[in-house]
Amino acid sequence: MFSFLRKLFGSDKKRYAEQRKRLESKDPAQLKSLAEGKDTHPEILYFLAKTGGPETRRAVAVNPSTPVHASTLLATDESLDVRLALAGRLVELLPDLSAEKYSQLYAYAVQALGMLAQDEVFKVRKALSTTLRDYAKAPPPVVARLARDVEREVAEPILRFCLALADDDMLDILKGHPEKWVVQAIAGRPAISAGVADAIFDTEDEKGTEVMLGNPGAQLSEATLGKIIERARNYPEWHKPVALRRELSVDMARRLTGFVNSAILDVLRKRSDFDAATRAGIAAVVQRRMEYQREGSPEEPPEKKIERYAAAKRLSADVLLDALSWQETDFAILALSKMSGIAPDTVRRMLGAGAKPIVALCWKAGIAPRVCVDIQRLAGKLQPRELLYPKGGTDYPLSPVDMQWQLEFFGVRT
Repeated sequence: MFSFLRKLFGSDKKRYAEQRKRLESKDPAQLKSLAEGKDTHPEILYFLAKTGGPETRRAVAVNPSTPVHASTLLATDESLDVRLALAGRLVELLPDLSAEKYSQLYAYAVQALGMLAQDEVFKVRKALSTTLRDYAKAPPPVVARLARDVEREVAEPILRFCLALADDDMLDILKGHPEKWVVQAIAGRPAISAGVADAIFDTEDEKGTEVMLGNPGAQLSEATLGKIIERARNYPEWHKPVALRRELSVDMARRLTGFVNSAILDVLRKRSDFDAATRAGIAAVVQRRMEYQREGSPEEPPEKKIERYAAAKRLSADVLLDALSWQETDFAILALSKMSGIAPDTVRRMLGAGAKPIVALCWKAGIAPRVCVDIQRLAGKLQPRELLYPKGGTDYPLSPVDMQWQLEFFGVRT
């Protein structure tokens, strides 16, 4: 055994001979002194890691002179205290070893940490997790294992804080229909890529999306933020964080004005990154929506309200959008009926039949193509991929012949 170890570690003959004699004495005090000694030969420390008692092995585990090669041996030690001590020492070594990440020493350390990350004792895994969470250069295979741990107290620190956790691992974890706390932990990370942000939203965890929206370190693509806005009508707690997102475009802000309350509209109106014309436009919407809500009484039937607006010659596309923003669907149907000359029951059927009938309905009602997109979204409940947008930004997406066909299909004479 000793000849093999001498070849493995080399030896300082004089020091080695003296320490060998102390080792062979089997005196507990001498063994403890050797296990704690900073100048103890690596070969002696390795031998003590295999043959010493629990206290001796623990002293070897924390001794900075213990060769890293011994880590894989100590990682399976029967003593919990030894394994905990080893975990602490290996984490302290990582900053120095990571500069030599392709070296054999680094490989030994990572192998031992990987073994500890699968330790059957929860306390060991938790200790390793709470320590590695703050190491940006922690070994990716080790943190990936801890992030998938069944115990929340082990996985959550890595999911929430560890910068070494790879996007691919997070995407894989999010795909597995995880517990809500998993989604919310990832949503609160210091930095979230656009791909991970999209995966968080796709889990359909309401709180997770709310946490992500309030996280300035989350990168949201235009597509993801657009999808969030489409669903935000049903989640008032999303409104303010969406209104504050730096990625929010002017078009998205206009879409938000369709359903958020006055406090959120005020947040949009005060955004300094929107130009003066945009801020003025949002302010006008705020004022108009508030006036619409204040007029009449909550008990006023939609039929009476239509008569009032029509008599005052104030029935317009803006009023229609105001009604939809307050989810007054019955009033909106009556308004479209009044503006198009189509019976309310037919209007209701057309709104539920997809984009083309809605476009034809808007055309018949004299509504601008741009506003027709909002009607499709708000009244028709269509998703972004289902919408028909104006050609060139100004013209209806269907030809007059196609729109007449749609109307005739629903029994409307043109």
